[in-house]
Amino acid sequence: MVTPVCSLKSDRAFQRMRRGKAGHAKLLSLRWRGNRETCVRVGIVVSKKVGNAVVRNRVRRRLREALRALTLEGKVSKAFDLVVIARPSAADADYWQLKDALRYALKKGGAL
Repeated sequence: MVTPVCSLKSDRAFQRMRRGKAGHAKLLSLRWRGNRETCVRVGIVVSKKVGNAVVRNRVRRRLREALRALTLEGKVSKAFDLVVIARPSAADADYWQLKDALRYALKKGGAL
């Protein structure tokens, strides 16, 4: 069964993530916490330290697609809230590097 991916939008939801579990990789860090929903709710944070608007949006799109690919592969099977924070080194990374970093951080954080 594939777990759908939804957006994490409210400020309260982001504040709630401070009490979540953490995982880190070279290109990103993340915080996650279980939820009662039927989907993985994701918030992606890419600050201006990463680059200009074009670069930030590219990193955001790649991270979103990498998470979608992990759910389609069946790696993500439970529902949780997830905040992914891109580091400045993510600007130079391609899709495959970001996907590997995301998989590594999710494993290290205990979400997979």
